Amino acid sequence: MNLLKGLKLPTVVGMMLVVVLGSCEEDLTTIGSGVVGDVPFTAGRAVYDVFAYNKKIEAVRTNKLPVYQLGNFNDPLYGKTEASITTQVQLSSANPIFGNYSASVEESADTDSSTLTIMENETVEEVILFIPFLTNPTGDIDLDGVADKFDADPEDANSDSDGDTLTDIQEKALGTDPLNADTDGDGTNDSVDDDTAVNRFPVKYDLDSIFDAAGNIPESFNFKVERSTYFLRDLDPNTNFQEAQQYYSSQVFSPTFVSDQLFEGTVEVTDVEELIFQEDDPETEDVDESEEAPTRIAPGIRVALNPSFFQQNILDKEGSSELLSQANFAEFFRGVHLSVSDDVLVLLDITQGNITIKYKYDSVTSSVDDTIIENEREFVLNFIRRDTSTGSVIGNAVNTFVNEAYPAEITSGLDNGENASKIYLKGGAGSFAQIKLFDQINGDEIINQIKSKNWIINEANLVFYVDRNTLDAAGNVIEPSKLYLFKDNTNGPVYNQFLESEEDYNAGNFTNYDGSLNKVNGKGKSYKIKITNYLNDIIVRDSTNATLNLTLTSDIRISATGKAMLANSTEGQVPVMSSVNPFGTVLFGSDNLPSGQEENKLKLEIFYTKAN
Repeated sequence: MNLLKGLKLPTVVGMMLVVVLGSCEEDLTTIGSGVVGDVPFTAGRAVYDVFAYNKKIEAVRTNKLPVYQLGNFNDPLYGKTEASITTQVQLSSANPIFGNYSASVEESADTDSSTLTIMENETVEEVILFIPFLTNPTGDIDLDGVADKFDADPEDANSDSDGDTLTDIQEKALGTDPLNADTDGDGTNDSVDDDTAVNRFPVKYDLDSIFDAAGNIPESFNFKVERSTYFLRDLDPNTNFQEAQQYYSSQVFSPTFVSDQLFEGTVEVTDVEELIFQEDDPETEDVDESEEAPTRIAPGIRVALNPSFFQQNILDKEGSSELLSQANFAEFFRGVHLSVSDDVLVLLDITQGNITIKYKYDSVTSSVDDTIIENEREFVLNFIRRDTSTGSVIGNAVNTFVNEAYPAEITSGLDNGENASKIYLKGGAGSFAQIKLFDQINGDEIINQIKSKNWIINEANLVFYVDRNTLDAAGNVIEPSKLYLFKDNTNGPVYNQFLESEEDYNAGNFTNYDGSLNKVNGKGKSYKIKITNYLNDIIVRDSTNATLNLTLTSDIRISATGKAMLANSTEGQVPVMSSVNPFGTVLFGSDNLPSGQEENKLKLEIFYTKAN
């Protein structure tokens, strides 16, 4: 998309003038008469008041989320949050048959006329729960097959990350490991080895969204899986079952609504996938199964659950009413509850997870030779799933957040009705800020004054300065990378995505909005949010000067909001991508700033041009 095609002509002219003028630091500058048709223009900068009010979030809706938090996060500013997941478990197929024959056929095996039907004695061998870790979705800029984190030159596909004289892109084409100079370990460098089996090495991933208290990827963490006894409804009975049931982060399930412990132990964290090779079958002389492509298991949580529990509650229920339909199964099995006891936080897409039951069963080779042999099969139980055609989530899972009480200074700064000297932003069931431009009501008087001046607004910015003293005193704060500003009356974003190029939009870099953390010497200094288009809508197109809400975001492209419970049991809307964000920060507001910090006051800056 061409950026300039989405802008009005006066704005384009104004932007071009800004380029000519450079930085408009002077309050008033006169341009020579030869600029545009012998008409002198004036360029200037105006500053207006902004009012900020801190709001506490008591709970956020946490079912139907894109990602779920699991574990414990100790925020140096806001305290500890414990996050657990309670999710439904779904049959991959209703009324399943284990083995070759249904339970009813097996029951008549001794009396029917076929020698093939026998009691199959289905027995659970192993049960594996697997949920992959999230990985950096934009972690391979040059598309050479090497994650940028491990790439010798992330912007050059012809770099040689393992030093074997083959470029990374060449190794991708050859099927050798670009991070190992001797892929097959035979002592011969890949560049001269002509006998290396292709694509039989484990890929190394750039893990995302798993960290300990210091912000580092942990070596391991303690993980627990329990059976949930709480029935998660899909539809709300209070709406005559016409609307989806909503669950909030304040819903606590453990220990009241859990029973059987299915696993408790250590999960080792690795960024390398696991390869499982087939064993060669001696009875197939013409085929060497060990040479076939291996099964690849991405890095993630992979643990063995209690097999006897699934024998009793799944395989032994074959043909029963409990497995007849998903509705019956949901009522019977309920789900599982996941928790982590260590100070480790993991963000997971549980639509990608499942429970695989591996079982063996007996069968007869043929009607002539009635030899009984043992076979193996798998049956998969899913968690919540994403509909591939609509993108909607099927099933229910709930994230529970248990927050420590905030420090007294933060608590007293929330919901006090005062124009804030400090702005407190915390993801999840945390806090946000309401922003009012020009005055504390609607700004009509100042807006009309600006209209009367016939300004061409070239740029309008809100700059939020980080309270470095507070963050540095707290310790190792993981600073949020981006702020999100949306309209309180519509819940829509302030930015206009159609003004962004397709490349910028896909990368989540909105040049006409920004909102990113600006760092100096590795520490956050400020966030600048461009509201030029929003302000032009107010001044030129008579749009409403709405109250704005400021939150964190994990992905600015996703503007969906969900219900939240605010102070005094009032209901509001919070962006979904703020609900899944565990971080927090403190910014300077616009009133009663500490001594020496007056220059960091929150304000609205407008850069304009006007014809004299």
